[in-house]
Amino acid sequence: MATAAGTMRDMPALYRRAGSLQRERAWARRVAYASLGVAVVFFLAPPLYMLITSLKTNTEMANQALNPWLVRSPTLEHYGAILANPLFITFFLNSVVVTLLVVAISMLISVPAAFALSRMRFWGSQVLATGVFLTYLVPDTLLFIPLYQIVGGLGLLNSIWGLVLVYPTLTVPFCTWIMIGYFASIPRELDEAALIDGASWMQMLLRIFVPVALPGIIAATIFAFTVSWAAFVYPTAFITRPENMPLTIGVVSQLVRGDTFAWGQIMAGALMAATPPVVVYAFLMDYYIAGLTAGATKG
Repeated sequence: MATAAGTMRDMPALYRRAGSLQRERAWARRVAYASLGVAVVFFLAPPLYMLITSLKTNTEMANQALNPWLVRSPTLEHYGAILANPLFITFFLNSVVVTLLVVAISMLISVPAAFALSRMRFWGSQVLATGVFLTYLVPDTLLFIPLYQIVGGLGLLNSIWGLVLVYPTLTVPFCTWIMIGYFASIPRELDEAALIDGASWMQMLLRIFVPVALPGIIAATIFAFTVSWAAFVYPTAFITRPENMPLTIGVVSQLVRGDTFAWGQIMAGALMAATPPVVVYAFLMDYYIAGLTAGATKG
C-alpha cells in the first residue's frame, strides 16, 4: 500500500516532466522550421532572380523604375538566342565529354584505392588514407599555377584533354574518402567468407563489395559529376579558345563584351547549364545521402 501511495504521489511530477519535454520538442521543431525557411529563402533567391531576369525583355531589364522581382511581359527570346547559337551547343558537348571522362577515371581510380585502403590493411594504409583526403583540402586556386605549367609542358593548353587530366586532382581524393567510409561500414564477415571460398581480392571487390556499396559509389559519382561539370578556375586558366570551352566559362566569355552584359542570355545560359546537376540530384539524392552518412553508422 505504501508503495502504491508513493507511486500515486510521483504521477504529477511525471506528467509535468512529460509536458515539459513536449514543450521543448515543440519549441525545437519551430526553431528548426524557422531555420529551414531562412535557408530556403537564402539559397533559392538567386536562382529565382535568375529565372525572372531570363524571362524579361531587354527593355524591361533596362527600366530601373520597375520592380526587379516581377515580370511584366514574359518572353523566351533569350533562351531561343542561346539555343540558336552554335557555340552554346559546342560548350555543352565539351562539358558532357569532359564530365563523362572525368567521372569514369575517378571511379576507376577511387573504388579500387578505397577498397585497398579500407580492407587490405597493409603497412601505412591509415596514414595514406589520411593523406589522400588531405590533398582534397588544398584549394584549386593554389594548384592551378603548377598545374598550368604541367599542362603547358604536355602541350594540352586550349584542349579539353587538359581538363580531363587535371579534374581528377579534385575528384579522386574526395571520392576515395567517401568510398573508404562506405567500405569500412561493411561487415568483415563478408571478407572472411569470400577468402575461405577461395576468392581473390579482385573477385571480392567486383562480386561482393561493388554491389553492396552501390549507394556509396553513386554518391561518389554524383560528386565527381558535379565538380567536373561546374569547375570554373581550371578552365578559365587553361582554355582561351571558344571552341574548346565548357559551359561554365563559355557562356560568360561569349556574352560579356567589354562593359556590355547580355544579362538575359547570361541568366538563361546559366540556368540551362545548372539543369543537369539539378536533375541528377533530384533522382539520386537518397543514394547520395546514404553514401555520405554510411561511415557514421559503422559498428
